[in-house]
Amino acid sequence: MKLHELKPAEGSRKAPKRVGRGTGSGLGRNAGKGEKGQKARSGGGVRLGFEGGQMPLFRRLPKRGFTNIFAKEFSTINVDRLNIFEDGTEVTPELLLSKGIVRKSKDGVKILGNGDLQKKLTVKAAKFSQVAKEKIEALGGKVEVV
Repeated sequence: MKLHELKPAEGSRKAPKRVGRGTGSGLGRNAGKGEKGQKARSGGGVRLGFEGGQMPLFRRLPKRGFTNIFAKEFSTINVDRLNIFEDGTEVTPELLLSKGIVRKSKDGVKILGNGDLQKKLTVKAAKFSQVAKEKIEALGGKVEVV
């Protein structure tokens, strides 16, 4: 197979529907819109969620709670995930991101205390749970809030 022989799979490419181009085309006169009515007009149709004047679903359902726009969003990991690093390593959010342990988050990384830590590490993060802090320091490691 050569470059000039490449072509799309059979049936994958379809010509666009050309409406309103004469009676012979099969989509002339009313251009597939039927006879009269709101949907036949230019710019016609109803807005999203409109139910013909019936009270729309999004207004019938009760509203609950609210979204705190000041809420902080942290990526969280447990201390047992830090065992992949060598003794004495300085663990930073950038290092965790490059190793694929955390995904990018708006407000940084929070270390939680689930599992056992076996390495002495210096851990830098935005937040630590009390248990995580105790586990890291119990092995002679350091905790630094960035």
